[in-house]
Amino acid sequence: MKEQTFNITADTGVHARPATLLVNKAGQYQSEIELTYNEKTVNLKSIMGVMSLGIPKGADIKVSATGSDEEEAIQGISEVIKENLGK
Repeated sequence: MKEQTFNITADTGVHARPATLLVNKAGQYQSEIELTYNEKTVNLKSIMGVMSLGIPKGADIKVSATGSDEEEAIQGISEVIKENLGK
């Protein structure tokens, strides 16, 4: 299992557009990918799950991937987060 923590710096937090980008990117990988915020974990391939977390600016989130392409999955999702949401 690979995991990485990110800080959301976007003023609007994780709203519909960046959430869609994350879900679409996660869907490109075979691995099981989860997003954890505030001790709640959801499937990163589920837009409803991601939106249900209500992630605000300043939040720390953890992305974890388990599977054959977990390394590539974390790398790809990391790029989406850094381009659109934070660091």
